[in-house]
Amino acid sequence: MPQTSNSELRKKVIARIPASTTNLGPGFDVLGLALQLYSTVTLEPSETDTEVIVNGVDADKIPSTSEHVAFQAVELVFKRSGTKPPKGFKLHIDNGIPAIRGLGGSGTAILGGLLTANVLCGTPFSDAELLNFATEIEGHPDNVAASLYGGIVVSAQENGHVHTVQLACPPELSIVLAIPDFPLSTKQAREVLPKSVDFADAIYNTSRSTLLIASIATGQFEMLRVAMKDRLHQPYRTSLIPGFNDVAEAAISAGALSVALSGAGPTVAAYCIEHDEQIAKQMQTVFNMHQIVSDIKILKSDADGANVQIFRPVHR
Repeated sequence: MPQTSNSELRKKVIARIPASTTNLGPGFDVLGLALQLYSTVTLEPSETDTEVIVNGVDADKIPSTSEHVAFQAVELVFKRSGTKPPKGFKLHIDNGIPAIRGLGGSGTAILGGLLTANVLCGTPFSDAELLNFATEIEGHPDNVAASLYGGIVVSAQENGHVHTVQLACPPELSIVLAIPDFPLSTKQAREVLPKSVDFADAIYNTSRSTLLIASIATGQFEMLRVAMKDRLHQPYRTSLIPGFNDVAEAAISAGALSVALSGAGPTVAAYCIEHDEQIAKQMQTVFNMHQIVSDIKILKSDADGANVQIFRPVHR
């Protein structure tokens, strides 16, 4: 079993990972977009027992124990690399992403654990291999691929391997998020989905998701209103979000190009080139009319993906 060197054990590694919005309407479990909203994960070896510390946004909704997915990711890297772990770890999550709201928070935690542990183990795994690990833990690649690479990603799984293509998101495109104050777990959002779909609905989504990528790649944003329509998951999931249709209509009326659920929801994402503040105000107002308190964020896409920094103690 490989031993972790003393120099490696003295490192502190910090990963900064962007949030993501996924599916983008028709690209169920396939399309993802990184956002300029971040969490950081800090990992350092400890000579005492493992300590998991969580602070920041919705810290009360996130476990501060070894059950945290970031710590599970750390353990996976040490196990797969065959590296002998230290006695313990100090794992610190500074969460900047609303939890259980469809913004890829669990994916950022998983990546944080994988990326920092990979450095402590001497970087035995490539980003592509870490993406496979992240998908194994998360269950689908869309959000972890977007958070790892940045921009817009298109992902497919084949024989346990994730194939991903990254596209640059046009900088003029803004994403307005209306984030309700209640969580909606991916498990709950998947339970409302049908066990099978009509062939015509499958064709409908294939055409829209293909049109969506072509529209963004060529800058034909006027196509987004058609390209982001979906029949596979949103008609079922939106029943769990009071006022969704009214919020979407208000955003379009205020100037949005298109509206979609962010991931499994309940966050609603509106895409626009202009009028972002007006769109945000209308979305929040309509949620209020349905007795739903919501937070508003106007973001751009993150182009760079996850970033890792290494700190070594100064020898005196």
